[in-house]
Amino acid sequence: MENDEKSGEVRKIQVTGRGSYIISLPKRWVKEKNLNRGEQIVFSTDEDGSLRIMARTGIKKPKPLETTITVFSQKNDLESITRRIVSLYLIGFNVIRVRTTEARFGSSQSDYIREFVRKKLVGTEVVTESPNEIVLQILISYPELSVENALRRMVIIALAMVRDAMTALAQKDDALAGEVLKMDDEVDRFGFYIVRQLKTAVQDRSVIHRIGLGSGRDIIGYRLVAKSVERAADHAAKIAENVIAMKQSVSPKLLEKINRISELATKVLEDAMTALYTRNYEAAEGVFKRMSRIESLEREAIVDINRQRIDPVQMASLRLILESLRRVGEYGSDIAEVVLNLTAVEIA
Repeated sequence: MENDEKSGEVRKIQVTGRGSYIISLPKRWVKEKNLNRGEQIVFSTDEDGSLRIMARTGIKKPKPLETTITVFSQKNDLESITRRIVSLYLIGFNVIRVRTTEARFGSSQSDYIREFVRKKLVGTEVVTESPNEIVLQILISYPELSVENALRRMVIIALAMVRDAMTALAQKDDALAGEVLKMDDEVDRFGFYIVRQLKTAVQDRSVIHRIGLGSGRDIIGYRLVAKSVERAADHAAKIAENVIAMKQSVSPKLLEKINRISELATKVLEDAMTALYTRNYEAAEGVFKRMSRIESLEREAIVDINRQRIDPVQMASLRLILESLRRVGEYGSDIAEVVLNLTAVEIA
């Protein structure tokens, strides 16, 4: 045995008569772990190819992470309470107890917490409820919903939001526009879930493959992609809001141009996501070429809007709709850039 100050103890690989490769364990480590003959050792491989060695007797099943939020008054700001719940959910807590210092929650508080959890936090259930305590438990596990599958659902909903918002614009259907606004909660739910999984992977690299990612580089990449999809959905909601604000229908000629911009923007987002799923560098490169066409069509549509004699609210709403469609395309471009960064090493 040799010692190397930089790499620690150096030991030689030996070969037994049966052709098996063996290496001895440091005596000091065996004694520190209180191991005996016949004990089982667990090997795992890290991303850099190094081996991690752990005694099986030393592997303990992690206890559920529990925490408590204390609400000091029935008048406590409801949004402040839910922000704290989201923060703890994202950090990775599995059980969140919400307690009040008073005899019971205000009816608005308990109703708001239950509804918020149902709408916003994937895999979270109210498992126990009493007059002064609500217990939330996160029940979903890694294999049940991978990061990529959660992201796919986010994208499907975001694209449906854009298309429904455009249908609402064409038909001046305020009820449909209202439905688009409700769909934004679903995108947020999956966004929060993805952030929770990625934060867990940062803290424990052994989780990376269990949540469906290939390496540590994917953690930052998928966080940026999820944020871009959330932003695209937010702009779909803004389109719906502007449809509701408008008092008149859009002329067929102008509507045709806006629809063309919408088709290009959603195509950019779809193609960027396909490039991510397939890890295709060339496909990601192709996404950028469509953005100049979107910008050109937007300028043409703005000229048409300025030529029409319409009230200021209508004009402002139409210009904001065009801006939101362009931003959907831009977020698709941002995703394509992430794909380039993730795949550049693979094609080098």
